[in-house]
Amino acid sequence: MTALSTTRARNFRGTHTAGRSPEELRELVSHVGAELELAPAEDIIEWAVATFGDRFCITSSMADAVLADLASRVAPGIDVVFLDTGYHFAETIGTADAVGATMDVNLIPISPVQSIAEQDATYGPELFKRDPDLCCALRKVKPLSEALQGYDAWATGLRRAETRNRVIAPVVGWDARKGKVKVSPLARWSDDDIERYVAENGVLVNPLVYDGYPSIGCAPCTRRVAPGDDPRSGRWAGTNKTECGIHS
Repeated sequence: MTALSTTRARNFRGTHTAGRSPEELRELVSHVGAELELAPAEDIIEWAVATFGDRFCITSSMADAVLADLASRVAPGIDVVFLDTGYHFAETIGTADAVGATMDVNLIPISPVQSIAEQDATYGPELFKRDPDLCCALRKVKPLSEALQGYDAWATGLRRAETRNRVIAPVVGWDARKGKVKVSPLARWSDDDIERYVAENGVLVNPLVYDGYPSIGCAPCTRRVAPGDDPRSGRWAGTNKTECGIHS
């Protein structure tokens, strides 16, 4: 992997440059997706940084800081977008704060337009119980889409090992709904790969991971998971819902 220059890396904290058209982005993805399929995660991030510059960011749910750590090593000062739904566990907010304080990244917390109280006044209390899809759309999908408007590409910590729905997640693909290039550097990583990287590099991990929460979302919609059960069975337990909509 070729090291990035400090000048290029620091550009992440500058003003966003003009972006490519959706047509140009789709054409770009059609050429590189297969080429990067077996590339190491660091190389995938480096390609994205070299290709998109300050119009590339990563997103993190703060279950762990593996992707943020990898990206900060490749491009110090990279933008890390964190979606603060207002319903997070205190441990998740604490992990985000720690990432911003200890890593060479530009942490960008974003929030929904409405506070929880304002949403309750508009839609009624505990919308997450009555219509979890709408709640996710208001507090996750829409705010993230708006936050990504200044970028051409975004990276996620999506891994194929997490759910059956994610088996076909490409390393580099086209997100038609957002009109962005979607990069998943960790797509091929197993749970063991994540644990190994955390142990070898002393990476921050949300304490809830060690308390029976292998998949962490908003507090009202996340439960502990029994050993051996599907790691995502604690998300929206008792419903048919399996995704928040960000990756659909």
